[in-house]
Amino acid sequence: MNKIRILIADDHLMVREGLKQLIELEEDIVVVAQAGDGKEAIQKIVKYSPDVVLLDINMPIMNGLEVIKYLKSEKIDANILMLTLHNEVEYLFKAVEIGVKGYVLKDSEADVLIKAIREIYKGDSYIQPNMAAKLFQKMNDQSEKTSTCDKLTKRELEVLKLITEGLLNKEIAHMLCISEKTVKNHISNIFKKIEVSDRTQAAVFAIKNKVVDVFDK
Repeated sequence: MNKIRILIADDHLMVREGLKQLIELEEDIVVVAQAGDGKEAIQKIVKYSPDVVLLDINMPIMNGLEVIKYLKSEKIDANILMLTLHNEVEYLFKAVEIGVKGYVLKDSEADVLIKAIREIYKGDSYIQPNMAAKLFQKMNDQSEKTSTCDKLTKRELEVLKLITEGLLNKEIAHMLCISEKTVKNHISNIFKKIEVSDRTQAAVFAIKNKVVDVFDK
């Protein structure tokens, strides 16, 4: 069985070791490397090519957000899961804007972290539900609808609304009484029309452009 390979980047050794022990209780996940600062995190991402990177925001030399910006500028692929104490929506907003795949708070239950890791490994994104709600509240009134929304069909708007609420493909299929394959086709079409590459970016688009309001009218 191929295990999900994890890199943990946090400036506290005790936190890293605790996370390692917790994560490796799962048979399908292994920690392949650790880093204590942003610069070391970049070096080990390049060296080990982990499947998922658990990245703290507050770190010496380079903070987590600076690490992500550097990786983007150098076109270094990495699936970043922010694992942080910061529950301020401003940090989440910045992280999503620069392309993180997930955002989980350090005081979350263990199963939330494990779920996030597995979703990101599968190619999806994961924002802790209560943080997603904060993001929605912050962004809901920031932008007016754009003509891009007009390109979406009513069904695509329904699917996008459910993505924004954090539902997975299987859950969306159940809610709309359609097959999971049909959901995937709708999502592929949505991504093309609104020019995004993952669910987190799609959710941000939906919130910025008041897609929930569009659908509810």
